Amino acid sequence: MDINTLRGLSTLFLLVVFIALVFWAYSDRRKKDFDEAANLPFVDDEPVESKDKVGEDS
Repeated sequence: MDINTLRGLSTLFLLVVFIALVFWAYSDRRKKDFDEAANLPFVDDEPVESKDKVGEDS
């Protein structure tokens, strides 16, 4: 086995891994998880109380 055969096999292996990753990412089972992750920036955080309130006597 020479280096060119090894390069061809590694290219084929990476192509199969890429196709499997695409099928995994676009599968219907993952849609709910990805939609939930996409909406995380829009989730309201709990309000943080400030220790220094303007207009309040300490």
